[in-house]
Amino acid sequence: MSKIDLNNISHSYNPNDPSPVYALNPFSMTWENGKRYAILGPSGCGKTTMLNIVSGLVRPSAGSILFDDIDVTDLKTESRNIAQVFQFPVIYNTMTVYENLAFPLKCRDFSKDKINERVKSVADILNLQSFLNSPARKLTADQKQLISLGRGLVREDVAAVLMDEPLTVIDPDLKFRLRRKLKEINEEFKTTLVYVTHDQNEAMTFADNIIVMSEGEVVQAGTPKELFERPNTTFVGYFIGSPAMNLFETEASSNDSVKINGEIIKTSTNLNQLKNKKIKLGIRSEFIKLADKQKDNLLNVDIDKVEDLGNYKLLTAKMGSLTIKSKISRETEIPSSNVKLHLPAEKCCVYEDEKLI
Repeated sequence: MSKIDLNNISHSYNPNDPSPVYALNPFSMTWENGKRYAILGPSGCGKTTMLNIVSGLVRPSAGSILFDDIDVTDLKTESRNIAQVFQFPVIYNTMTVYENLAFPLKCRDFSKDKINERVKSVADILNLQSFLNSPARKLTADQKQLISLGRGLVREDVAAVLMDEPLTVIDPDLKFRLRRKLKEINEEFKTTLVYVTHDQNEAMTFADNIIVMSEGEVVQAGTPKELFERPNTTFVGYFIGSPAMNLFETEASSNDSVKINGEIIKTSTNLNQLKNKKIKLGIRSEFIKLADKQKDNLLNVDIDKVEDLGNYKLLTAKMGSLTIKSKISRETEIPSSNVKLHLPAEKCCVYEDEKLI
């Protein structure tokens, strides 16, 4: 396992073009040893390019990559001690499941006893015990992907395990169990895991830290809690969370307040430099509640729809042309008229030019 530093990395697939297009714009970050990371974003945003730069499949147009402070930018993949799992199964069809799992260890001259120990341990984790002597080519697509995943996990000495949407071909129930198993492996062996996905639920439930990308930019990196409560951009607010963050076009009213349809809403943001400028107020549906005894930060709304979603109710309210979403407990009684919603000042995010102030 290694600490991985990405220093001012950028990449273009046509660097010699007079106007090169960058798949990755310049960024720097550190992946700490033994942590779980998710690279999250829509298709084509640069997630796989970032992963391939770390593994050595792609050399960056600029910047450097350090493993434990050693520059590996020009090292080939086989010299980086990285395990990589791709979106679709990559297996040796002429080998058994056991031989597939053992192959990375045999290539590094591990003893037979150690190989047997590690293969059986990984097979147990992935529920492949009963298939060890079976030809790999006869397995289903999701079982073959488990073999690919197992080959990435079988070595304990790798700098990191890089996974590019590895659970795409696996059924939903098994996906959940495998994410839990991966977390257990990380916690037990302190293996650095980097997981590429376009699924925010996978990222939020798997990772210690999430890197959100859009159009080649790293728009925010932080813990799931940080990304959920204080999105750096309206894109992150929209992309993470279900439903997406409530966003209202508004303008500053005083040094810490905005106006929404004529109602004054206080925030915890200093707006002295923004008075009368057009801005946006963002707040998660989880933080908007039916008013109880609160006297300020209230919106008078009409109830449009109430959906029972099992663990909670999703309330859709209207205030003029605005639509407001609020998650409330199933036990909460909703009044038939004179409904007021409370927006806590400390949970309000203010955005100028789509960026958090």
